[in-house]
Amino acid sequence: MNPYQKKRRWKFFLLIFAILIGIASVFYTDSFVKKMEREEADQFHLWVRIQERAMFLYDNDDYRDVVETVRKNTKTPVIMIDSAGMITSFFGLDSTKTNYPVADTKLTYDSLYFVRQLRQMKAQHPPDEMNIFGKKFKAYYRDSFILTQLRYFPYIQMGVIFLFLLTAYAAFSSARKDEQDHVWVGLAKETAHQLGTPLSSLMAWTELMKSKFNAEDDPLIAEMENDIKRLEIITDRFSKIGSKPILEDHTVYIVVSDFIRYFKVRTSDKVKFSITGDEQVRAMLNVPLFDWVIENLLKNAANAIENEGSISVNIIENLAKEQVFIDVSDTGKGIPRSKFDAVFQPGYTTRKRGWGLGLSLTKRIVENYHSGEIFVKDSELGKGTTFRIILKSSLRYEPTTA
Repeated sequence: MNPYQKKRRWKFFLLIFAILIGIASVFYTDSFVKKMEREEADQFHLWVRIQERAMFLYDNDDYRDVVETVRKNTKTPVIMIDSAGMITSFFGLDSTKTNYPVADTKLTYDSLYFVRQLRQMKAQHPPDEMNIFGKKFKAYYRDSFILTQLRYFPYIQMGVIFLFLLTAYAAFSSARKDEQDHVWVGLAKETAHQLGTPLSSLMAWTELMKSKFNAEDDPLIAEMENDIKRLEIITDRFSKIGSKPILEDHTVYIVVSDFIRYFKVRTSDKVKFSITGDEQVRAMLNVPLFDWVIENLLKNAANAIENEGSISVNIIENLAKEQVFIDVSDTGKGIPRSKFDAVFQPGYTTRKRGWGLGLSLTKRIVENYHSGEIFVKDSELGKGTTFRIILKSSLRYEPTTA
């Protein structure tokens, strides 16, 4: 397992741990809410019994203060109705919405506020019946404000925890990414610097061999020079990492065919290469970086071919959308449809010694530096895969007439 997969696994474990903490908090708060529900229900039933016996207890001086205290200090909203369904009294409701004229001897509680409150109470709890001087009454109650708030508390708590984790993760990832980018940029530039000395020596040795052995036309020397040029390009890539690349107008067919010509002589003879399509279409490219894209795609294609096979590149211009399509196809082992997106993630690889950075880097170069797209256009297990690159086409150069 490579470091990228290990990192994702630890993130997954931390996420699960955070979810478990949230679930435990919800269950604990829920048990506390249920306990409060039982206490409020007991308080309500006690209040109903005292209301039922209030007239009798009022005659006793020892109980009068107790009755008054219980009646006035209940925090549970209560509404009493008579047998006809009319509201006769209420307790614990919003005093700003329950005022009535003092001079009115007959209290009327028919406002929309009371209707809503009574409907809500009926929906929450069953009534408790009372018998006062032979008359039947029903008392309804709803949860207190504190209990209502506690019901939503665990969800608010979960939201706050999730928001905190999201913010912390984003901040940590951003700081970590900046740190990693800084390290990689420094390492890349140092690598380019270190490659400079042996590269200069190889160039000098090649010139010495050509002059000493009169090997100007030796094909082996020519290929060695091609490799040296390739090392120069790679060194240039590393030296420019962290800098904004300069895009220039190029003929796509020529750029791709030049690299295929270099790459195919360094690949097994069992793999055949071909390039087709529009030879005139142009696009804004940074050739050293775009060669890296083609190199990664061709290497992956060659590795996917176990015995004999072929790799083809087809270049198409979509005039209506002013886009260039570059399709890289192979006859390799193919990619499962479920992995079409995963192949571009850092760390994804099917090779035992791979780091899984090639296609991730390819996607970054195409999308971030060339404002294009890259995706798996099609793949079938045992038959092959086609990757598609989409670039913005540059204006064709019209020939001038005298």
